[in-house]
Amino acid sequence: MRIGIPKEIKPLEGRVGLIPAAAAELVQHGHEVYVESGAGVASGYPDSAYTQAGVKILPDARTLYGEAQMIVKVKEPVEGELDLLRADHLLFSFLHLAANPGLTRRLREIGLVAVAFETVQEASGRLPLLAPMSDIAGRLATQIGCHLLHRPLGGKGILLGGVSGADRGRVVILGAGTAGGGAARLAAGLGAEVVVFDRDRDRLEAIRAIGPNVTGLFSYAEQLTAAVASADLLIGAVLVTGARAPHLVTADMVRAMSPGSVVIDISVDQGGCIETTRPTTYADPTFLWE
Repeated sequence: MRIGIPKEIKPLEGRVGLIPAAAAELVQHGHEVYVESGAGVASGYPDSAYTQAGVKILPDARTLYGEAQMIVKVKEPVEGELDLLRADHLLFSFLHLAANPGLTRRLREIGLVAVAFETVQEASGRLPLLAPMSDIAGRLATQIGCHLLHRPLGGKGILLGGVSGADRGRVVILGAGTAGGGAARLAAGLGAEVVVFDRDRDRLEAIRAIGPNVTGLFSYAEQLTAAVASADLLIGAVLVTGARAPHLVTADMVRAMSPGSVVIDISVDQGGCIETTRPTTYADPTFLWE
């Protein structure tokens, strides 16, 4: 098969569909692999690393899409890429179609076969392609949230771990899966008071085992409402595989949070599990709600 890895064009997206080591394995199995020039640079892989792996470097996206049968990329195709896709292409990338009916229609009109990273599932139910990104996203949610709580950025001016004579910050997390677990581990390590909501008792047991400052609770409406109102940092990490995320937190619940609180919804790719969520970009990542 002829496999093409284009350069990502969404703003500040630095990932690449395949690293040189992975591309080399495909070459060893008899596939032809093409990489658009510069596709791996932001991830630390120059063109020369791919050349050494037996990959052919192509000068631009149009040439790559024209040569390849299978397109392996990170983010969903956007304008400028959609016009390069053909009915005989096999597209393999993150797609998040549940929250993007417009992209679903475009892909159907093109007539290709598209496989979404986030829906590839093992018999056990594990999502092997989504899990690493979810773990990173969860940890980043806490790390970024901690930063946004600084007063000059509009936050409350608190440290999540507190200091002598001051309360610890309170982090509330919706979902105890891979993303929620990653967020909880980092928040607990910072010394915050952490409360995680889920419906799975085994997941809550694992969350509770992180440390004495982590509590796992079932997602009962009364408990959830009270916890959100007292949160300094609220993180949404709910996933229903292949489907739009349910709204667990309403706009009224967000309105009850104190000024300067921070809300980060990792579930935004699937529509968000917090009603006030809307997509942002790396270039303009935050907004002030009410």
